[in-house]
Amino acid sequence: MNSTATSNEVYERARLSRDARFDGRFYVGVRTTGIYCRPVCPATPPKSENVTFYPTAAAASEAGYRPCLRCRPECAPGTPAWAGTSTTVQRGLRLIADGALDDGNVERLADRLGVTSRHLRRLFTKHVGASPLAVAHTQRLHFAKRLIDQTALSMQEISVAAGFGSVRRFNDTFRKTYGRTPRELRRGRESTATTTSLSVLLPYRQPYGWRELLEFFAGRATPGVEIVADGRYLRSIKVGDECGLIDVSDSEAALSLTVHGIGTASLFSIVQRCRGLFDLDAPIDDISRTLSGDSVLRGWLKACRGLRVPGAWDGFELTVRAILGQQVSVKAATTFAGRIAGRYGERIGVPVADLPNAPDRLFPAPQKLMRARLENLGVIRSRAQTIRDLARAVVDGSLSFDQAQDINEHRAALLSIKGIGEWTAEYVAMRALKNPDAFPASDLGLLRAFDGPDGVRLRPVELHARAEAWRPWRAYAALLTWGSEKGAGG
Repeated sequence: MNSTATSNEVYERARLSRDARFDGRFYVGVRTTGIYCRPVCPATPPKSENVTFYPTAAAASEAGYRPCLRCRPECAPGTPAWAGTSTTVQRGLRLIADGALDDGNVERLADRLGVTSRHLRRLFTKHVGASPLAVAHTQRLHFAKRLIDQTALSMQEISVAAGFGSVRRFNDTFRKTYGRTPRELRRGRESTATTTSLSVLLPYRQPYGWRELLEFFAGRATPGVEIVADGRYLRSIKVGDECGLIDVSDSEAALSLTVHGIGTASLFSIVQRCRGLFDLDAPIDDISRTLSGDSVLRGWLKACRGLRVPGAWDGFELTVRAILGQQVSVKAATTFAGRIAGRYGERIGVPVADLPNAPDRLFPAPQKLMRARLENLGVIRSRAQTIRDLARAVVDGSLSFDQAQDINEHRAALLSIKGIGEWTAEYVAMRALKNPDAFPASDLGLLRAFDGPDGVRLRPVELHARAEAWRPWRAYAALLTWGSEKGAGG
């Protein structure tokens, strides 16, 4: 039996049982109605001979199906960009999520990925089941539908936030896709929202370790820039010329994201960056299945079923933080980061009514740190010079944190900066570039966690060998190990 037939049998069983573990992993096209659904759709299941399975919502849409209004495919947990795809498609999906096809220019996207536009379309068709433009269109459409359902924004504001360009195009697209206008889908709700504060729900794949993520961020929160309080994570952000705050909390099967002080035009990119920051789309079942093959990891997984890799809002900021953390405690590095933000960070005034000590400054941009006298803040001279060299490399363009780039090239660029070693490069790849297979094998906490019964410590090369069985999820193995009593760190 071929693999496609086997997959279809699994999907059919998941569909009939409404298995929530498969939500977001595939979609069901119903030929008799012309609608596509999530596998957890509450409607009476159609007959098997009338369904077709699709790997993504975009593939179902491109095949001519309309989204179901009962199970609302736009609320399904996002299909992980790197699950079962080539590296080029993985990077392309991330760029599309960040708005790389807002102008519809597939050729420019292909150039960023280092392939021809024809080859890019062929790769997307093979791995995603839809063209790059179809993926971008479906993401925007689903995002707009969520804003219609979850907010009181005006249709003009939603069309801008979802990147439709004009209300007319927005209305035409919805009428064609759903058979109704956006106003009819909203069912007469009046618009009362403002652009100073807006909340949306970000569905995640369960189980989800929100408490563990908060603990990780709390221990590393840069004073003035980030704060963890009352089960919430807040941080300052700058998008374009606008400054504001994101305020994130758990809301049962979804994170609640509130954006303060930034207009709706930037909302889509903020949402996508937050999905990466909180690792909402990790295929946790696949990760757990792979890592549980190791007898040590298996025990830790039982205590951390919602394992996630914390991302980073800004790659430069994270790298500075990683440099500050070399050979000092997490607490000391956090103190230094706070001093740098306090001296060189831009102040913002975005109040949060119920949190008087909300973040009030941005982490300084590379231009601010190129010549910064960090030694005056207690940072040792060599480390201060590494941060200045890092900032200069970002400003002159020899280093970027664009997720389209080849991970090995980014790693080489980082390692070319004096004072940055293997650990820092892997840690940045893990959190800033969201490489699920990054692995800082020289980390003392990781090595210590696998001490033998006689106390003999593994060498990095031996840990690398053991970790081969954990691929492509070694970053998750590292976070799991750091979260254990034996490997506390990171």
